Amino acid sequence: MSDDPKDIDVHEYLAAFDDIPGTRVFTAKRARQGYHLNQFAMSLMQAENRERFKANERAYLDEWPITEAAKLAVLARDYNAMIDEGGNVYFLSKLFSTDGKSFQFAAGSMTGMSQEEYAQMMINGGRSPEGVRSIKANRAAAGAADSKGSY
Repeated sequence: MSDDPKDIDVHEYLAAFDDIPGTRVFTAKRARQGYHLNQFAMSLMQAENRERFKANERAYLDEWPITEAAKLAVLARDYNAMIDEGGNVYFLSKLFSTDGKSFQFAAGSMTGMSQEEYAQMMINGGRSPEGVRSIKANRAAAGAADSKGSY
């Protein structure tokens, strides 16, 4: 591949982001996929909509043309699954705010940490740059290790 930006295959470039563990890049494809999910989240900016949602979450969600998987992710407050369904964390912040939760709480839950653990990690400088940096390379290494032990 050349260094000329017009020679870059945008699909190949964007696919590389899928190989970063724990990272979900909000691409145009995700934006299209999650349009209605994000519109639902933005609707929670209005007090009357927050009250309707809190009164019957499923009924309120059913008013939106979002996928069943997205609805189940909202009901479970599984932010990673919502992002996989095209949710944008800045729009989804309206949901965790509706629940009285902080951005720090939500970010911690997305990393498998408590809010306190997440806060301490960030105070300590964030995640270590050491460790798994490629999902594909990690799978290949695991496969190689498995094949060495079998006869």
